[in-house]
Amino acid sequence: MSDEEPKKKSFWGLLRSKSTASKFAKFLEKDPARRLSDGDVYRTRRKSEAPREYQSTSKGFTPTSSRRRPRRTDPSATKGKGREDNNYGPSYETGPLTEWPPSGMSSREELTLGPAMQLISRGVPAFKGHKREIPHASDHYYALFATAAGNKGDETDAANHHDSMTQLMTLCLLAGGPATYPWESLEQPSYAFCFGKRPGTITLNHWVSLASVVPPSISLRDPGVAPRDIDLESIFSRIRELERGLEDDDEDLMYRNLYRRLLKDPDKYMNPHKTLDKQIMDLIMVLSRPDWIDFTNPRNQVATKFIFDTSETNAQQYRKFFHQLLLSIELDLRINSRHHMTEAKEKLMTQIPPTIQWNLALARRWRDNIRVEEYGPTPDDVRLRFKLKRRQVKMLKRFAQMMKWPNLSETIRALKQRDEDSVLDLVSSHAMAFFSGLALPGPTFPFLIMNSLLDIDPDKATDDLALLTHLHPSCGFQYRNSYTYWTAACIVGKVLAPTCRSLAGWVGPARPTSDLSRSQIARIRSRRPQNRVTPEDIRSMSERSDPLGPPAQVFPVSEYALVAPDREDDGYLTDLVRIELLQLRPCVDRPTTPKSTRTRAEATAPRWYDASIQFAIDGVSWPLRLAFDVSFISAWPCSDGPHPLFFDYVYTPVKADELVKVRDWNGLYGGHPHDRNARSLSPTANILGGRPATSGGPAGGASTGRTGVSSPSTLSGGDDEKVLVVEAFGVPDNEVLARAWCAHWGLSAVVADVGKTCMACAIREAYAATVTVVILVDDTQDQSKDDY
Repeated sequence: MSDEEPKKKSFWGLLRSKSTASKFAKFLEKDPARRLSDGDVYRTRRKSEAPREYQSTSKGFTPTSSRRRPRRTDPSATKGKGREDNNYGPSYETGPLTEWPPSGMSSREELTLGPAMQLISRGVPAFKGHKREIPHASDHYYALFATAAGNKGDETDAANHHDSMTQLMTLCLLAGGPATYPWESLEQPSYAFCFGKRPGTITLNHWVSLASVVPPSISLRDPGVAPRDIDLESIFSRIRELERGLEDDDEDLMYRNLYRRLLKDPDKYMNPHKTLDKQIMDLIMVLSRPDWIDFTNPRNQVATKFIFDTSETNAQQYRKFFHQLLLSIELDLRINSRHHMTEAKEKLMTQIPPTIQWNLALARRWRDNIRVEEYGPTPDDVRLRFKLKRRQVKMLKRFAQMMKWPNLSETIRALKQRDEDSVLDLVSSHAMAFFSGLALPGPTFPFLIMNSLLDIDPDKATDDLALLTHLHPSCGFQYRNSYTYWTAACIVGKVLAPTCRSLAGWVGPARPTSDLSRSQIARIRSRRPQNRVTPEDIRSMSERSDPLGPPAQVFPVSEYALVAPDREDDGYLTDLVRIELLQLRPCVDRPTTPKSTRTRAEATAPRWYDASIQFAIDGVSWPLRLAFDVSFISAWPCSDGPHPLFFDYVYTPVKADELVKVRDWNGLYGGHPHDRNARSLSPTANILGGRPATSGGPAGGASTGRTGVSSPSTLSGGDDEKVLVVEAFGVPDNEVLARAWCAHWGLSAVVADVGKTCMACAIREAYAATVTVVILVDDTQDQSKDDY
C-alpha cells in the first residue's frame, strides 16, 4: 500500500481500541521489524461473523456471550501496569512453561512486545504463505506455497528423502542438490516438500500447493527450424564426448560440434552463432518442434518405454529418443556453463516453456546416472552402464523387507541372480527406469519401484498385478491374501497408514480384505472435499496464525492460556477402539461401449471400489465410509513447548471413542453451523444412516443395547472455524478411527505428535492451513506399531 492511499481498518483493528491502535502505529514507526511472523495484512477470518466474548478456563476458553472478544480498556488508564523497562521490556530466561501466568506474574499484567515474544512466541513455528505468478499465463493462474520458520533446530514437517526413498521424485534444475524452496522444483507441487514425517501425511506446503490454479498445457508452435539428420552411431558418439563436459573454453570447436553435426546456422556467413546465448536460442527453437516426445504428458513420463524395445520395429523410435536426448544435453550444458552468468541463467529458466524444462530434466538424469560403454549402428550394439544400480538394488531389497513382502525369500534370490547376470534392465521398462535412475521427477517413481518388485518376483500370481500405473494413482492391491498395499495418494493408504509403514510413496503392509481375490488390483473411488485454500487465505496466513494474536502495543496475560490434552488417565482408550474390517464395495460399471465390442484391455482393466472401514468401539461396530479424498497434514515441530494459546483460537476437545457422535462438523456440507457443529448421533443409527453392526458382524446388523447417549457438553458452539481437537492416544487404531471419520465427512486435518508439537502450535497450524480438525497422537505411548 502506498503512502497516499488511505489506511483500511481490518477486522482485528475493530477489536482493538482506537487509542491502542494509534499508539501501535507510532510504535511500528519506531521499530518496523515488529516480529518474525509479520504478514501482509492483519489477521482476518475466512467468513464474517459476530464477535463473541470468551473467558479463559483451565482447559481452554468458554463462550460467555454473543461477543467474540471484549474491547480493551483505554491503554492510558492502565499505563504503568505492564512490565516495561524499554521498548521491548525486560529479558526473561525461562525454561518450558508449566503454568500460566508464570510464577511471580499476575493475570492482570500486560506484556510489552519483548517479554511477550520470549514467553509466548519462543520456539513456535511461524507460517507464511506465498502466491507466485506463473510465467506465460494470465493473472487467473497462480501457484501457492507455504514456508515456516522460528522453531529451533533443523527439524521440519517433511520426511527425510533417504529414509522415505523419494530422492528421484524431485529435481531442481538450478542447483545440483534438492530444492531449498518449494517453488524451485521442476515438478509442481514439489515432491521435495511433499511427504510428511508421519505415515500417510503431507506437508503444509504440499497442502497449500494443491490449491494452485495451473494453466492447461499448450502445444508449442512449430518454429520451422529442423535439426540435421544424424544416425544412431553419431548420436552416441557425441553423447559419449559430452560425458567429459562441454568444450566451452574453445569457442570455435564448440561452434563446429553444434552446427556441423546437429544444427544449421542461418547466419553462417554474415554473423555466425558463436556466443552461448544464440546457441541456446537455436537449441530451444529446435526442441520446440511438435514432433518430439512431450514429457509433460503423464503418459510419456516413464521415459524408458521408448528405448526398452531394441528390436528392428522400434529402431526409428529408439533413434528419435536419443536424438532428442542429445539436443537436450547440449542445451543443458550450455545453460549451466561457467561462462553463462548466474542472473541470466536464473531468468532464462523461469521463461523456458515447460516442454523444454522437462527435456532438460531428462538430460540431467542421464548425465547424473548413465554412461555409454559401447555403441554401434543398431540398438542391439548399445551397452549402457548404470551408476546407481548398486544403490537401487539395495533400495529394492530394503523396500521388500520393510514392506514384509509375502514372497520375500524367493524374490530376494531372483533379484540377486539377475544382478549377477547383469540383466536387471531387461526385466521391464519400469525396472529399467528404476535401476538406471532414468526416472523423471513426479508421481511415477512409486510405480517404478513397485512394478520392479512385482516383475522380479517369480510368483505367477504377480501376473494379475501387471496393470499398476501412475495414470490411476488412487489404487492398491492385495497379494497372496496376506497383505494389501496402497499408494500414499489413495485415501485407503492415508487412513490405514498409522498401522503401516510409508516408503517410496507406498503404504503397507496393510490388513487384507475378503472383497478382493487372492491377488488383485483395486482402484478406489472418492470425492474431492470442499475445503480448499484461497489466495486470500495465503495472503493472511501469517496474521491468522500469529501466536501473539493481532498487533498491539501491549499483550494482556489474561488473553492467553496454557492448553494441553486431557492426559489424567494414561491408559485411557488403549483398548476401546479396534479395526474390524476393510470393506471394498464394487462400483456400478457404466461402460460407454457394449460389452461385446470392448477391447481386451477394457475388459481386463482393474475395477473401481468404494472403501469403508468397520471399527469396534467398546463392543459396538461402527462402519465409516472413506468417501472423500481428504489430506492429513504433518504438524511442524516446535521447541521449548508447551506454548500459551491466544484466546481467539477456539477449539473443542473430544476423545477418539466419542468422535462417532460428531457429525458434519462446522456445517461444511450445508445447513447452519449452529445446528450441525456437533450434532450427536445415537448408537441406534450409525454414521452411514443405518444401524450399528453387532460387534464382529456386517454393517447394518442388529443394534445393541446402547441407546440414548447425548452429545457431550463440550461439543457445543456455532463458530464455523472452531477446531475439533481429537485426542487419539493409545494404539494406532485410535488414529485410524480419527482419520476415517475425517474421510467420511470430508474434513482434512493436522496430525500432531504431542512429543514434538504442543497442542497450541497444532491448533495454530490448523488455522494457518484453514482446516478445522487436529488429531493428537503420542508416539511414545505407541508400542504396538511393529506388530502390524
